[in-house]
Amino acid sequence: MRSIALKLTLAFLLVGLTGAVIVALVVRQRTRNEFDRFVLDQNQQFLVHELIQYYRAHGNWEDIDKFFYAARAATPPLLGDPGGQWEARRTLFTIADDDGRVVFAGNSSQVGRQLSAKDLKSSTPLKIDDATVGWLVFTPSIDRWRPGTPEADFLLGVINATWISAAIATAIALVLGSFLAYTMTRSLRELTAATHVLAEGQLGYQVKVHSKDELGTLALSFNKMSSELARANELRRQMTADIAHDLRTPLSVIMGYTEALNDQKLSPTPETFAVMHTEAQHLSHLIDDLKTISLAEAGELPLMYQRISVVVLFRRTADAHRVKADQGQVAIRIDIGPDVADINVDVERMVQVLGNLMGNALRYTPAGGEIRLSAQVEDGEVCLQVADTGSGIAEEHLPYVFERSYRGDKARGGLEGETGLGLAIARSLVEAQGGSIAVQSELGKGTQFTICLPVAS
Repeated sequence: MRSIALKLTLAFLLVGLTGAVIVALVVRQRTRNEFDRFVLDQNQQFLVHELIQYYRAHGNWEDIDKFFYAARAATPPLLGDPGGQWEARRTLFTIADDDGRVVFAGNSSQVGRQLSAKDLKSSTPLKIDDATVGWLVFTPSIDRWRPGTPEADFLLGVINATWISAAIATAIALVLGSFLAYTMTRSLRELTAATHVLAEGQLGYQVKVHSKDELGTLALSFNKMSSELARANELRRQMTADIAHDLRTPLSVIMGYTEALNDQKLSPTPETFAVMHTEAQHLSHLIDDLKTISLAEAGELPLMYQRISVVVLFRRTADAHRVKADQGQVAIRIDIGPDVADINVDVERMVQVLGNLMGNALRYTPAGGEIRLSAQVEDGEVCLQVADTGSGIAEEHLPYVFERSYRGDKARGGLEGETGLGLAIARSLVEAQGGSIAVQSELGKGTQFTICLPVAS
């Protein structure tokens, strides 16, 4: 049995059938009990009156059995007897004398038996002038309603109606269970088919969301996963193309120079070797970037933690980019908030992160602009900020600036020789040290990167 729909249908059927049978049995038993009580209560007063009259007339309980046989034609009929059904009812009660000894019973073998205190407690006393002359014990049993009596016909009708109702309820449970099982498994069938489509390489495939329950949430999660896979695949293709382009340019330069040198069409001069060395350095830088981001995302990047002041970290970063900032006529300002605690980081890796952010800021900040390095404590963390007054990043590009090789052409388009991995490396290095990085930007007003790190213990 591999079908979930079939399993659910059978489960609904089993639950419905079990519930219907239990209800039918309970209704049957309760109906019998209540009907017995109703019949006996209805006839108790009349029967007590007749028995007391008999005792007054005879002074004892002798020949009481003959009295009941003779009473079949009484009006009103004894115990509702329409005439001729007395035998079916005479087993419903027992009569005992004042000492509790049975003088009349439906089962003649019970005559002479001494009633127990428990039986007497549930019996109805027969009194004449406040003196107890006997006891009336009702012994109702549904099995004693013999076929053909109105009581038996009534109970049989009720029981048949109960079982018919149970059968109808079971059929309804089966129909509703089948419908619900089909409805509940429809999303699962669509998701199963979608996974096959996804496995065949059709990334980004979406399924229809039919409900807002757990299955609907699962469908939404699948659609999001499919979209993310498609976007990740597109970014991978783009990154591969970008890296191939970045590799081709320096390789083409190096190969052109080496071929010219080999064919003796170019003289080996220091300037020639300097160009080749620069291009080789670019290749090495690209390879190092790829290695760093791969190790960081795999959690295998070795980190050397040490306690350091934010001021020292900012000054080292500013000093490293001072010359380039002066050349571009860009001011660098350090602003440290009060009571900013030290942080526990890999200093070299954090210098690399801030260096990437400073490099981007210098690249897109025009002359006369400013880069501000600031820090303050927020929610128990030290937040470092690198803000510039450059061209800014368009809002639609902000969610993707930390992706590998992502370049928003209308915002911060990649320059020749740039790998597009700087911000991806920055995010990986920050997260590897237990921190987080975020960006805020507005076109024409500048960009601010915020790095939040735990306070050093």
